Amino acid sequence: MISDNLNPKFVKSFNLDYRFEEVQPLRFQVYDIDDLHGPLEKQDFIGEITCKLADIVSSSNMTLVKPLRKASHPNQKRGVITISAEEVKEMFYNVQMQFSGHHLDKKDFFGKSDPFLVISRSREGNQWVPVCKTEVIKNTLEPGWKPFSCTVQRLCNGDFERPVQFECFDWNRSGSHELIGKFTTSLRELLTGEKKTFDLIHPGLQQKKKSYKNSGIIILSRAELIKTHTFLDYIAGGLEINLIVAIDFTASNGDPRTATSLHSFVNGPQHPNEYVQAIGAVGSILADYDYDRRFPVYGFGAQLPPSWTVNHCFPLNGNYSNPEVVDVQGILDIYQQTLSSVRLYGPTVFAQVIRTAATIAESANVTQGNQKFFILLILTDGVINDMEATIDEIVKANNLPLAFIIVGVGSADFANMNILDADDAPLRDRSGRVAARDTVQFVPFRDFKHGPPALLAKETLAEVPGQILSFMKSRGITPNPRSARPQRLVASASERDMLAAQVSLSQINLGLATPGVPPPRHSQPTPGVPAQRFSQPAYGSQLPPLGQWQSSSQLPTQPPPG
Repeated sequence: MISDNLNPKFVKSFNLDYRFEEVQPLRFQVYDIDDLHGPLEKQDFIGEITCKLADIVSSSNMTLVKPLRKASHPNQKRGVITISAEEVKEMFYNVQMQFSGHHLDKKDFFGKSDPFLVISRSREGNQWVPVCKTEVIKNTLEPGWKPFSCTVQRLCNGDFERPVQFECFDWNRSGSHELIGKFTTSLRELLTGEKKTFDLIHPGLQQKKKSYKNSGIIILSRAELIKTHTFLDYIAGGLEINLIVAIDFTASNGDPRTATSLHSFVNGPQHPNEYVQAIGAVGSILADYDYDRRFPVYGFGAQLPPSWTVNHCFPLNGNYSNPEVVDVQGILDIYQQTLSSVRLYGPTVFAQVIRTAATIAESANVTQGNQKFFILLILTDGVINDMEATIDEIVKANNLPLAFIIVGVGSADFANMNILDADDAPLRDRSGRVAARDTVQFVPFRDFKHGPPALLAKETLAEVPGQILSFMKSRGITPNPRSARPQRLVASASERDMLAAQVSLSQINLGLATPGVPPPRHSQPTPGVPAQRFSQPAYGSQLPPLGQWQSSSQLPTQPPPG
């Protein structure tokens, strides 16, 4: 509490665990305390704000400023609150070390020794916990191990004085490795900047031999602290995460006019379909890291008017030069509108939407000063029909600032999707190229269907920070200093709806202003051809029912693929 002050600066700080993949709501309430011993509800309530932890960390300089509000006086000015955050830094360092050995004891009957080091940290009760080890060097008493690194947290939990034990073993195929000797030191001693030597002591030999000196010497050639960049370092430095959405419009989803369709809206907003739930869960997280909250949205597997040619990558707003919509609600609105203007067809093909997302990511020209990362969210109801081509495109895009989240909706067998997830083996394309990074996360929606949306978001987005760090490291891009960032689009729901309506209307007018230009027959825009908006008939008024497509004179004679 700060007494008699209208501009208090509170010194109390709170430690919170930040989780990128979760919505972490916060509420800050300010009171005027008149009675130190009275209950809080008896004090004068000044006002409050609600926000998410992501709102704070993604704000300029990790500082959020919002006006205080009181529900009983919604239009009354009650001051502002400023909330600042910073990441706890002590543990985000690696210690990199390199050791060699000299004149080690000979342990093998027909050879010398096969030495390796095991490094352990101390715990209460005089216990030692192994944290890392070197490689084995065969048949030598003068080993020179490769440099290795360990986090400071893992090595000593941030306590530079905590004892650290080094043990040198002779490797045996049986797994019963024989101790050569050991010594104890601390991270503080290792980091003195001097070349140091340590006597290897074997306790048993030391007790038996009065003349025992050591079982060899371990030489520290180098030890240094190396800063480990964190995901929050990049966010604070201005990294922008951009969401791209691709939605499956193949016929296997079922007739949207029926309650059993995966695209059904007939059950009302209280019972959203699985596509709506997945878009809301993932989009609500990623929107906080996109400063303008504008997202490209594509569809695949549908026939488009007026020629009813199947298209495997089309912008839902009909504008190839600007496929973006505003905010997550804009994604949901354009998705529902598109169901009434296209025919569900097939087959299920990913390669073209992946290629389009890769083009967007590549054109962003990510550099040290322009840090962006893209997430392609693919929502699909079935097993893909172009697995080899899809793998080719994913491997080709492996060096781009791009990751893929695939959410499988419905009850199909998604076993083959685990191939793309590449948890067991890296992806390899048809030419033999291997993906250096794991950039795909597959999640079946049915595993989270009956849980809160936060669980789906947590599962789908948990790997994103690691994917971003992996890409930045591969490019040698480090976090930028905290600086002023572009102001994110922050508006009320009504303001966002109005803005979305204005943008949508502008795009419709632009499209209809170029009559006579047919919609593209392929997924890629044709240079120089103006964008055109799809016509919007009521679903079924101009389209034959799904089961009658093959009998229509204007449609292909083959039934729609799944």
